[in-house]
Amino acid sequence: MEISILFDIESAADRIDERWLKRVTETALAAEDADFSSEVSLVITGQEKIQDLNRTYLDEDRPTDVLSFPMFPATNDKTGFVAPPDGLKHLGEIIISLPQAEIQASEHGHSLDREIAVLLVHGVLHLLGYDHAEPEDTQKMQEREKTILGKL
Repeated sequence: MEISILFDIESAADRIDERWLKRVTETALAAEDADFSSEVSLVITGQEKIQDLNRTYLDEDRPTDVLSFPMFPATNDKTGFVAPPDGLKHLGEIIISLPQAEIQASEHGHSLDREIAVLLVHGVLHLLGYDHAEPEDTQKMQEREKTILGKL
């Protein structure tokens, strides 16, 4: 599995262990039997950038904790992305707001690492097709999150 990480906020690399991020991502992918040749990109950013992305792509002009941008293989009707020839299954990109994660960690009374893990697992599940638009989808996704987080 290939996991690309970009710290797009000053001092984030000093506060979040890159190995931890990779371990959480790999655990979530393995729990969902993702292809071993999968690739995920992760960006740790600030409130302004995630609000801009949320506004641009989801029409919500507010900061959020995590965004996922799945990348699906091309389809016959040419609506999907063209699959690159590198042999990797590019699942997509996850963007996490470090300041929002810090706020939520404090509100929930747990560590920043724990909150980042919660957000990252949630993001990975979105890349793999999970959603929470309907109550039964929300329940299924939450059960998977709980199971995966329990493995960490």
